[in-house]
Amino acid sequence: MKVFKYKFSKLTKTLIYVGIALCFAGFGINIFAIITGDVASAANPVYPIIQYTLMFLVPAVLLVILISLIVSSYYSVDGNTLKTSFGIIKSKYDISTIDTILLDRNTNKLTVYFKNNNFVVIVVKEEWYDDFTDALCKANKNIEFSIKSKEPENKNDDDKKKK
Repeated sequence: MKVFKYKFSKLTKTLIYVGIALCFAGFGINIFAIITGDVASAANPVYPIIQYTLMFLVPAVLLVILISLIVSSYYSVDGNTLKTSFGIIKSKYDISTIDTILLDRNTNKLTVYFKNNNFVVIVVKEEWYDDFTDALCKANKNIEFSIKSKEPENKNDDDKKKK
């Protein structure tokens, strides 16, 4: 099984780590609120208990989601299956349904097109594009690989348009 880690942008990584830090800060603030608050003095102690439970539940769920994004975001080619994992969201695709792999040099994106007109944009390091396409093509020899090149700028064409 070949595994290719998801490539996050620097901004996305920064936001994920800031979110994780905010979750820990939320836990600290919630613990401080529980210590300084007096549940026994409330008219109905059920409401503060529900409030404190939710105050811990929201950062805990967010923390699990953010950590799963960092740890478990990848693409894998395993036998006849292409698996995509984006944190807790996972998908499987049968490699036999892949029609074309397109490397677009204009946008520098690698896209996998399926026979049912669906597609998946693969977000990995550019150095791994060849390894990723090789792994898919080894699993299914009928996959067509194509490259959409950048159009060279021709100064003569610009001059003709001006006239």
